[in-house]
Amino acid sequence: MAQQQPLGGPESDTSEPDTSAPGTSAADSPVTGADVAATYCATLIDEWVRLGLTDAVICPGSRSTPMALAAAQDARVRVHVHHDERSASFMALGLGLATGRAAMLLCTSGTAAAQFHAAVIEAHQAFVPLLVLTADRPPELHGVGAPQTIDQRDLYGSAVRWYCEPGVPALAGAPWWRDLARDSWLRTLGEHPGPVHVNLAFREPLIGVAGELPAQREPLAGPPDGSTPTTGAQWGVPDEELARLEVAISGRTGVIIAGVRAARTPSEIAAIHALAQHLGWIVIADPASGCRIEQEGTITAFDALLRSEEFAAAQQPEVILRLGGLLSSKALNAWVTSAPALKIGIDPFGSVPDPDAVLNQKLPVDIETFCNQLRSVVDHQAPAAWRSGWITAERLAVRAINAVLAQQLVASEPGVAVDLFTLLDADGILVLSSSMPVRDAEWYSPPRSGLRVLCNRGANGIDGVTSTAVGAALTGAPTALLIGDIAFLHDTNGLIGLMQRQVNLVILVIDNDGGGIFSFLPAHELLETQRFEQLYGTPHGVDLVKIAEAHHIPAERVTTRTGVQAAIAGALTRGGPRIIIVGTDREQNLTVHQQLNLSVSQAIQSLQQ
Repeated sequence: MAQQQPLGGPESDTSEPDTSAPGTSAADSPVTGADVAATYCATLIDEWVRLGLTDAVICPGSRSTPMALAAAQDARVRVHVHHDERSASFMALGLGLATGRAAMLLCTSGTAAAQFHAAVIEAHQAFVPLLVLTADRPPELHGVGAPQTIDQRDLYGSAVRWYCEPGVPALAGAPWWRDLARDSWLRTLGEHPGPVHVNLAFREPLIGVAGELPAQREPLAGPPDGSTPTTGAQWGVPDEELARLEVAISGRTGVIIAGVRAARTPSEIAAIHALAQHLGWIVIADPASGCRIEQEGTITAFDALLRSEEFAAAQQPEVILRLGGLLSSKALNAWVTSAPALKIGIDPFGSVPDPDAVLNQKLPVDIETFCNQLRSVVDHQAPAAWRSGWITAERLAVRAINAVLAQQLVASEPGVAVDLFTLLDADGILVLSSSMPVRDAEWYSPPRSGLRVLCNRGANGIDGVTSTAVGAALTGAPTALLIGDIAFLHDTNGLIGLMQRQVNLVILVIDNDGGGIFSFLPAHELLETQRFEQLYGTPHGVDLVKIAEAHHIPAERVTTRTGVQAAIAGALTRGGPRIIIVGTDREQNLTVHQQLNLSVSQAIQSLQQ
């Protein structure tokens, strides 16, 4: 919602600002309008740093000069400059994903601000904090044909937690500058973390000298480090509801489905698995849930297992707890929909996804608190045979998957995902692109304790994925990205200046010369080949190694599984930005997936006899 009362000075005030600095006279200390803007911006930066700001992503431009200079002149802020606004916005998103703390994102006026929109939407739907600053022309230059001027009011609509138009900075507003900074920052981390948009109007001249900053108005209540979002859901369910859940859950078979970002801290991960073990349940864990760890009862091969109708029917639970985002597996979602079970969705942000309208109950509670509450009141476990059946099937399925992959001499897309999960350092970050990479990782990757897996699953777009990975790598953690060729081409501008950013980032590009995911859709069988290739396969014929070379990034192309493994190991050892292009075939990839599912089905047939 827009801030109607300007905090930085009246929006409608087109007169020259007062030229006296706070506490001085104009004669003693002449100050220009540019100096006021410089002081204003320095004050905002100072307060944001005080609240936890560490990184600013800045796009070059004229109208944003006062804020860009303020950020660059503050030694406490790491400044990352990017030529492309869309890539810059996803870089800031990646920083927010990896740290749980908002990065500052700044651009000039005009269509530059529109380029932020896709990342703002993703931050909105994925609950990622993001501080979006757009520079703007002053009011007198709107509606008169001034260059590089568009209507930026409420530009991102309902995708932001808060919108503010503070107006051209004036000294009369100085007492409220820190309030503006604090309001905008805290709203990125509130009960529903996400993006905040502040539209900053500046008059020329744009370069001034900052004077004395307004005093800090009050001490902070415990200095926040901004390391994790504040959900506002530090409570569990009421006693009456807890008693009802105890009766409904005690002694029942059940599954915890942990979707994207279900657990954000080690204590949340521990609480979820402790609850599952206490109840005699299993945990179906998305790689990006935080819960796909090396612990008995963690199920990774669920997609292949649930493609067996016999197994899916035999292992239906009586209770389903769904945490975090949705998983991509159609087999899993169909199983959940058809199961005659009590289905409960839990989300601390109060936004439980339920597109199929299958949930009996939605609880906006803190996940760790909820898990601990249930563990404290439920005394009776589910029958041991049910959990054992899942664990046995998981072992058989993993063995079958590994056997099929071991036979693949050429590089396979599931094999790349498995190898990447196996070879990455436990303290690293893996970014998964939407489309097939997230699916291959979800369906086949092994559990890895300590490995952080990130992805843009708020809106499931393939735009800005490389830039998101760059942002994650800017945290200093060794980072890898698994991405398809089309998504890679979508964001080649994310490679601009990458060699100068001093990051350890390995980019693995699955290059099947087109949209591989469409081979799994009915159109692949229903359309003749030429039409399918025209509309869905969309071969591009681009030499991706040459794109890397144009950016002076070391790159190589591999086509065998041993070549993939050696390339990953070598890249991790050498460090720095490196790109590995993995050549695959779309039709062959479809066949490998079919072989994997068939082998798992055959492996578990003995369990149904």
